[in-house]
Amino acid sequence: MADSLLTLQDLRFTWPGARRVCLDVADLRVERGEAVFLHGPSGCGKSTLLSLMAGVLLPQAGRAALLGTHWGNLGASARDRYRVDHVGYLFQQFNLLPYLTALDNVLLPCRFSTRRRDAAVRQAGSLRSAAEHWLTGMDLDPSVWPCAAHTLSVGQQQRVAAARALLGSPDLIIADEPTSALDEDRRERFLDLLLSACTQAGSALVLVSHDRRIATRFRRQVSLPSINRAAWIPGAAG
Repeated sequence: MADSLLTLQDLRFTWPGARRVCLDVADLRVERGEAVFLHGPSGCGKSTLLSLMAGVLLPQAGRAALLGTHWGNLGASARDRYRVDHVGYLFQQFNLLPYLTALDNVLLPCRFSTRRRDAAVRQAGSLRSAAEHWLTGMDLDPSVWPCAAHTLSVGQQQRVAAARALLGSPDLIIADEPTSALDEDRRERFLDLLLSACTQAGSALVLVSHDRRIATRFRRQVSLPSINRAAWIPGAAG
């Protein structure tokens, strides 16, 4: 579809110095507001694919485009600006700044993105109100908000990272193994919160996990090995 939010076409990626192709994807599209579960075994290239979606990495061939803009047509600084404007990234290790408070960690994207700052203020009246809205949406008690990130539990840090990704309602939320450190009850609660929040924000969600138990929560499921033609090239990595 021409108006897809995210488009990957004839994308081919090989790590520098590697002798084998890592990813070879003919066609993968994500529509606006869609929630996609991307799964595959450890080592199959899931995190690499997310980095290509977000313009952190560039393919050697093919195209990776977000909102019609090809990542490869932008210089490094322009890619950084475009990414923070349009992508909320929820890292597997959360990547919070340890000595900033939970609230200040959530506010970080708006230090770098006028677009998200303006959207947050428009939606909530002020940046602080917007951050508090998403912290509340992630079921974090106000007593936690002024605490330094390094003092929080793993589950609390995870929800702070999710609130940060959602601030300013970016077009795309990318979540890399976000439930790997959670037990079953906390995993299900977090997925409830994340899916509901993405719907509220109008953000598309691409969530990567090797845990197939999560799949039932998503209308669309994509197996990376099934779309990665490199898995079928003799001598290539699967």
